Amino acid sequence: MNRYLILLFLIPSLAICQIKLKPNIIKVHNSAELTDAISKANAGDNIVMANGIWKDVQIKFYGKGTKEQPIILKAETTGKVTIEGVSNLQLGGDYLEVMNLHFKNGHTPTGSVIQFKINDETIANYSKVTNCVIEEFTQPNREVSDHWVELWGKHNQLDHCNIIGKSNFGPTVRVFLTGNKNINNHHQIIFNHFGPRPRKGGPHGETIQIGDSETSMTPSYTNVSNNYFEHCNGEVEVISNKSNFNEYRNNIFFESEGSLVLRHGNYCTIDGNVFIGNDSSEFIGGIRVINTGHWITNNYFYNLKGKEFRSALAVMNGIPKSPLNRYMQVTDVVVANNTFIDCVSPFQFSVGVNIDKKTVLPASEIRSERPERMVVANNMVYNHKEDNYPIVAYDKVDGVTFKKNVFNNVNKSNISNDGIITRDFQVKKLSEYLYVPTKNQEDAYKGFDFEKISTDIFGADRTKQNSIGAITIPVIDPTLINKKLYGTNWFSTNSPHYNAKIIQVATNKELLSQLEKSHSGDILSLKSGIYEITSALVINKHITIISVNSKNKAQLQFKGEKAVFEMHPKGVLNLENVILKGDKTQEAFTTLAKNMSQAYDLFIKNTEISDFKSVIKSYKASFADTISINNCVIKNCLNGIELNKETDDGGDYNAEFVYIKNSKFDNIQSTVLDYYRGGYDESTIGGNLVLQNNTFTNCGTDDKSGILIHNQGIVNVDFSNNTFKNNPVRDIAILWGEKGQKPVNNTISNSGQIRIEESLKQKLMY
Repeated sequence: MNRYLILLFLIPSLAICQIKLKPNIIKVHNSAELTDAISKANAGDNIVMANGIWKDVQIKFYGKGTKEQPIILKAETTGKVTIEGVSNLQLGGDYLEVMNLHFKNGHTPTGSVIQFKINDETIANYSKVTNCVIEEFTQPNREVSDHWVELWGKHNQLDHCNIIGKSNFGPTVRVFLTGNKNINNHHQIIFNHFGPRPRKGGPHGETIQIGDSETSMTPSYTNVSNNYFEHCNGEVEVISNKSNFNEYRNNIFFESEGSLVLRHGNYCTIDGNVFIGNDSSEFIGGIRVINTGHWITNNYFYNLKGKEFRSALAVMNGIPKSPLNRYMQVTDVVVANNTFIDCVSPFQFSVGVNIDKKTVLPASEIRSERPERMVVANNMVYNHKEDNYPIVAYDKVDGVTFKKNVFNNVNKSNISNDGIITRDFQVKKLSEYLYVPTKNQEDAYKGFDFEKISTDIFGADRTKQNSIGAITIPVIDPTLINKKLYGTNWFSTNSPHYNAKIIQVATNKELLSQLEKSHSGDILSLKSGIYEITSALVINKHITIISVNSKNKAQLQFKGEKAVFEMHPKGVLNLENVILKGDKTQEAFTTLAKNMSQAYDLFIKNTEISDFKSVIKSYKASFADTISINNCVIKNCLNGIELNKETDDGGDYNAEFVYIKNSKFDNIQSTVLDYYRGGYDESTIGGNLVLQNNTFTNCGTDDKSGILIHNQGIVNVDFSNNTFKNNPVRDIAILWGEKGQKPVNNTISNSGQIRIEESLKQKLMY
């Protein structure tokens, strides 16, 4: 009887609890209503933002929720609330959740788009941002620095978000460790889709940075797991670890021109990650190691062709008594049970050694401390194409112990011992990018604490069947990449298919009107004749302009004041079979003088350019991903190609790839090319110049520097098969010997010399 009485009293009580747990829905339609709702919110409240565009809103979301009843801020309909204009979001308090918002068409007025902090007293804890998108919410001026997500406080989470297209200074996601409120934070960065992040042309382009050099010895315990990094090309550090005890597990780095870099901080775990390269880029890296106590296990590297800082496994030399912001010695690091498939020279040790640069660098920058007490064991290296130099050592490797590392090609490196084994074994392809051994190599080395490597990359139990490499067979599920796991469940980066149109143009008026009306991807086909242009042709989309008749090219005669073509952010111009003529007072091509928020591209082919003040004039903070000039004639211009406006010597430059091939330059009165990168920085590709099969005649007559082609600080230079005739200069070019630059098969007549400078003295940035 008592049991029944208890049930009778209990059932209404449960019903009351259920009523209390039902969230209070508060729908808001504007900023005033939103601010009011936040100020009155209690645990369990759901603040719902009405569908539509919320422009120029600065949201301060604060309150005290509970684990069972968080305060939630969300869109009325998933993805139908867009935050635009000059806007941002700050969180402060406990158990707050933000979901389903879309930031686009704008930028933050402060240092962050989403910040887990309102001020130093109001910091978020146990809060999360989930299922949101930040899409090209980038600063108009690329030189302005911000972060798209700042994590402060403790136990916060960023999950299932898409974060796309940051092109200005600053890491995309930054974890702060300033003060006791922010250390031992245990943040979770999980199941997000990062990228693309375009090339930036300078440092400070990381996708994730955890801590900084000043707080690098503090414990963070941040977990970065199960994220997809796609084409994150901002700089050499896709992830920059700068704190202790962080974990990086099961992330995929897909064709990202950089590495997971243990830049500062100690005792990190890097386990189960996948690094995918391709055949077209030598800048895609893997893991770069600095500092102490890291465990690097169960990672899979495929088709990586990077070297030195961007090699599959780059182990650096340190600086004796290094300050916090430079390079600590590598000690007590374990690299075990990883698999490298079709990676070029995957093991590179003492990267960054620079003892030979004592004449141009201070002692505080000389990296001479080799790795110590490092164990490299049970790793598998397989190459379908023979690679006899799997190990590159830039210094002695006497502090590294090798155990049971298996290679399928003969090792002809100067590093060879009993722990480096050549073995005849085979692999088979199970799915795209995934190759596994046909049988397990079971004679694995059992080192100290190796029993904690208890599973393989797919979670298979190693205690039952262990093997060398990241993978034990059989593999139950061979899916290496499932993009559906990452990011939101509603947003797609795939653009709708568009069938490009060929638009016939016969008059000046048609050219201007059709250019303005055309869709990105369209082709403007010019009939033969003279087109008198009086104002700049604005290129703010992907457009092709080509003559119908390549033997009777259309001629653009420019009568305006500034430039024929004005390149805008995201503008891509393909110009082919056209004649451009000026009156020596204008530029043929130029960028905006400010607000070049994103990169442009310029491809010029079979075109004649003459009588301009400058061929290409860039402005500070402008950036071209690619400039290509092929089979062109450029003559009678005062100046050539000016990519020299980043003079702060901070490692920045105005173009990533510059290709000049099969072209003729005649009577360019000043420097033909000025392509500049200043500052002692190794965080970027560093610029690429390909100068092949060109002829330079009667150029440089008025240039005071005495140098025909300036490539100061540009890292990658191909200078081959060019002809120089009657150019009254002292030096054709000065090449950087330390970077392997050398002239090949050039013909020189009455034109000075090509000089090689082995070590280039540069301004220190740190």
